[in-house]
Amino acid sequence: MRVETITVGPFQENTFLVVCTGARECVLIDPGGEPDRLLHAVRQSGATLRAIWVTHPHVDHVGGIAGIKRVMGVPVYAHPDGRLLYDSVEEQARAFGIVAEQPPPPDFEIREGDRLRVGKHEFGVIETPGHAPGHVVIHGHGMAFVGDCLFAGSIGRTDLPLGNGAELARSLERICELGDATVVYPGHGPATTVGREKTSNPFLNGTARIVGGG
Repeated sequence: MRVETITVGPFQENTFLVVCTGARECVLIDPGGEPDRLLHAVRQSGATLRAIWVTHPHVDHVGGIAGIKRVMGVPVYAHPDGRLLYDSVEEQARAFGIVAEQPPPPDFEIREGDRLRVGKHEFGVIETPGHAPGHVVIHGHGMAFVGDCLFAGSIGRTDLPLGNGAELARSLERICELGDATVVYPGHGPATTVGREKTSNPFLNGTARIVGGG
């Protein structure tokens, strides 16, 4: 399996192209913008795109879906609790002074305990609200795609609409249960590991407190 990070859009969001090299199949996780560039990466991979997986429905994570669906028609998987935000992508964009195309509705719902497949590989789903409703972490094979819950040295915001600090704190505890060696792929910034963040991240080692909502 191969993971390619493609940083897109004005928010420098990490879109992940996950390729099963054996089956020559791939998925895109959080295609946040620049759909033409993401489609080029898919073609360059030599794999067939099978799905789009969404960790959460903020505009910088779903702004490229419409353009990709228009060309490849692959199904979108997202948690139903995020539909209010998902259905207001154009409004979210205007609030930040940018333009984004409203994505079509998700094709499939994902929830706690569901299994997602790409080629020969299977990933689990953990519900991790707090930064946004309907936020999930997709994990497996020693890696976790954590959206905007956790970053190298920091955590996701809780001051955006529908954010909740108490929920995020519980979600971070669940991420820490994945194991210290788990590679963390966040929605912004460099990859890290659970163990590194438990030691050095002030929001996980007890030197900073999560505020906002809840």
